[in-house]
Amino acid sequence: MIGVAGAVVLLPFLAAVAGLLGTRRLWGGGPPGSIGPAVYRRAAWIAVLPTAISTALAIWLLAYLWAGDALPRGAASYGEGPALWSDGLPGAVQGTLSVIDTGAIPITAGLRVDGLAALIAVLVTVVALAVQVYSIGYMRHEPRYPSFSAFISVFTSAMLLVVYAGDLLVLYVGWEIMGLCSYLLIGHWWEDRANSRAAVKAFLVTRIGDVGFLFGIFTLGVAAGSFRIDDVIAKVPDMSTGTLVTATMLLLLGVAGKSAQAPLHTWLPDAMAGPTPISALIHAATMVAAGIFVVALLYPAFLGAGPTLDLLAVLASAGMLGAALAALAQDDLKRVLAYSTISQLAYMAGALAAGSDQAAIFHLVTHGAFKALLFLCAGAVIHAVGSNLMTDMGGLRRSMTVTFPAMTVGFAALMGLPPASGFFSKDAVLAAIEHAAAEGAPLTDAAAWLLYGCALLTVAVTGAYATRAWLRTFFGRSRVESVALPEPEPGVAHVWDGREAPASMLWPIGVLAVPALLLGFTGVGLVDWSSAVISLLVALLGAGAVYAAWRADPATDPARLLGPLRVPCERAFYVDSVYHRVFVVPVLWLARLVARTDDTVVDGAVRGSGGVAVGAAGLLRRLQTGNAQLYLTGVLAGVLIIAVGAVVLG
Repeated sequence: MIGVAGAVVLLPFLAAVAGLLGTRRLWGGGPPGSIGPAVYRRAAWIAVLPTAISTALAIWLLAYLWAGDALPRGAASYGEGPALWSDGLPGAVQGTLSVIDTGAIPITAGLRVDGLAALIAVLVTVVALAVQVYSIGYMRHEPRYPSFSAFISVFTSAMLLVVYAGDLLVLYVGWEIMGLCSYLLIGHWWEDRANSRAAVKAFLVTRIGDVGFLFGIFTLGVAAGSFRIDDVIAKVPDMSTGTLVTATMLLLLGVAGKSAQAPLHTWLPDAMAGPTPISALIHAATMVAAGIFVVALLYPAFLGAGPTLDLLAVLASAGMLGAALAALAQDDLKRVLAYSTISQLAYMAGALAAGSDQAAIFHLVTHGAFKALLFLCAGAVIHAVGSNLMTDMGGLRRSMTVTFPAMTVGFAALMGLPPASGFFSKDAVLAAIEHAAAEGAPLTDAAAWLLYGCALLTVAVTGAYATRAWLRTFFGRSRVESVALPEPEPGVAHVWDGREAPASMLWPIGVLAVPALLLGFTGVGLVDWSSAVISLLVALLGAGAVYAAWRADPATDPARLLGPLRVPCERAFYVDSVYHRVFVVPVLWLARLVARTDDTVVDGAVRGSGGVAVGAAGLLRRLQTGNAQLYLTGVLAGVLIIAVGAVVLG
């Protein structure tokens, strides 16, 4: 079993090595700035085949564990689900490759497999495979496609290492490699300054969180006397409340960075500057999923830290509602989906805060399916229209006969409409939050009711922004032929006639539409049907308001319903502006001060010492005239002065 898990992790990494080192050097390629068809095909095979094998092995591993009743364990959960979401996981299986002696607490280089890890690994590999296949058509005119697909493989391997790691420090290695890969992929088109800035921003913001994450790992490891995940979880009951609160607060900082939770969420919308396939991978199954996974993995530690759960509930409340309102005002389709991701991740964080890791993981899995579907459909729309802006879309349901129904399924899942998967998982989350508010545990009453109120409001806003994006993209008057737009993403082949995407892009869309529609039935038992009816009515209320506004005047944006809140929502409540003033401006001022000090003090001292040396040399030069008569006069004058001195002093 551990060998299979190792193969799942290793295969994408080997594909990356082959893609980076072998595509051009071993098989040859075109001149710089180009790529031959043969090299492109080889790069595609190198990217897709190992990922497909890894996917098959991950699915086999989950099926094997499922058959053996080794399934995701729920530490505390509302409702009873079917086998896939039931309690009672036997001990995890762990294999050790090596034990690294550090002189204090050793590091166990090995893998660990349980039902939770196996389930998330399937999500990661399936979405990664869909993205790799999709990229074949989407990036077919991109000269740097081999490196792009290779970095996706590294990204996939790093996330799988996080999922299967048996030691917290091994997990941290995969965690950091993901951060590097996100920087490289978001900034793939680095020639555009906006792309490079977005990549740097993502890297720096997540690094801030990772500092706390590392110290949280140290705190747990020292308290447990081991970094092995099983040992840490076993020692949690013996740890003091102060230790648990300190460790989980530090871990939460890293989780907020990777999973784009407030206040470290600002990098995610800007990451839309990267290619659409990588947006799908980041937003559905890799980086943003990592933070939620880690909290679920170490959930006993978080359950023992009440203040951390209260803080998580407050952050989730602000994130889910604020991001949903921001999504309602965006014109860029990808940014709508980006803010949607922040909001849905906050739902998962809210379920964890409310005491239900089952509901959080259930929503994580369904969200991975329908959000990957939505991003790939958005890429197909951009491919057809030549613009990210919904202002330039409209009427595409007639020409995009595959993308339209698939994206409709994705939006239905996002809104939580039955029978789409999001209906079941979202209501499992709401049921868990409602249960926490009613029971008063594990959250304080104030945090629980704040979380529940924001969750219900977010349901309405989600229905509104999803309906708005659906209507503006596929209905109304077509504006595709009336605009001449610059290419929104370099290297992407745009016909700009509103036609359907190539088959290599449509196959992943069609495959992902199936779990986005049906996956929710695996968690029927986690749904509270009375809560589900309320949330469905609230979602339809939000959707109905937007539809009525659009129907009254299809030519205008239904976001006008926000009134004076529209601009603040469009600017995401000026969080970036606040950060710019609080952090960027002082840092730039300090940098200018340092530069000025270096120029005037340090360089001034160097220049001054040089001036003194030049001046002294000038004086000496005056004495070295080459005039023998002057030298003799000087000698005689010196002798005279010495003689006079001797007589006077003698």
